[in-house]
Amino acid sequence: MKTEQADAQIESMDDKPIIEIIGMHKWFDDFHVLIDINLVVKPREKIVVCGPSGSGKSTVIRCINRLEEHQRGQIIVNGTELTRDLKNIEKVRTEVGMVFQHFNLFPHLTILENLTVGPIWVRKTPKKEAEELAMHYLEIVRIPEQALKYPGQISGGQQQRVAIARSLCMKPKIMLFDEPTSALDPEMIKEVLDVMVDLAEQGMTMIVVTHEMGFAKTVADRVIFMDFGEIVEENEPYEFFDHPKHDRTKLFLSQIL
Repeated sequence: MKTEQADAQIESMDDKPIIEIIGMHKWFDDFHVLIDINLVVKPREKIVVCGPSGSGKSTVIRCINRLEEHQRGQIIVNGTELTRDLKNIEKVRTEVGMVFQHFNLFPHLTILENLTVGPIWVRKTPKKEAEELAMHYLEIVRIPEQALKYPGQISGGQQQRVAIARSLCMKPKIMLFDEPTSALDPEMIKEVLDVMVDLAEQGMTMIVVTHEMGFAKTVADRVIFMDFGEIVEENEPYEFFDHPKHDRTKLFLSQIL
């Protein structure tokens, strides 16, 4: 009986959204960059967001951890609404990791030091424990042998994997990826995508802005297409790619596939 109750509790927790965006709008001065965005993400869901340049897709995920401020509507992350309350912003940021196009590693610190600086200074993790955690995640992203090198001594693909490991060291519940392969040479893209596939298979909640449609087909639970600041279409991968409903989606897919 207790097991059944526990299972029911877990199921109810899974049904509860980990991210809710309700009627969200954003302007840059007079430019209405995001228009009435509504999105619900459940724990362990993998969402891929695609669309042409300037469609607002990166701005959406930057709003989720308050790198950009929305002007209307609600964003609720794991039960905490993002407002101007700094405590709420800090709480959300401890639960949300983000990986950018550019790696933003500290060039004067070793790979190991880049990974431990957040846990030590933000989470007050003892140095030895932080280093063990860092090595654990370097194993996960398949480059433990690079721990004592500096960012300038490793490839772009390896630096992006370090950036992923650095986010994981903060033990986030959600990972946001903003075109993580767009700054990489073609031969380096696969090694980063392979790490992201592994992360998805381990059950991480992920929102990924990307043009890598093969990744979307393999990993995504849902694919969202944005254009001119709006969510035009969203569907499971098979329906999205094989039976797109909107002309704007069809045109985009014809150009990118």
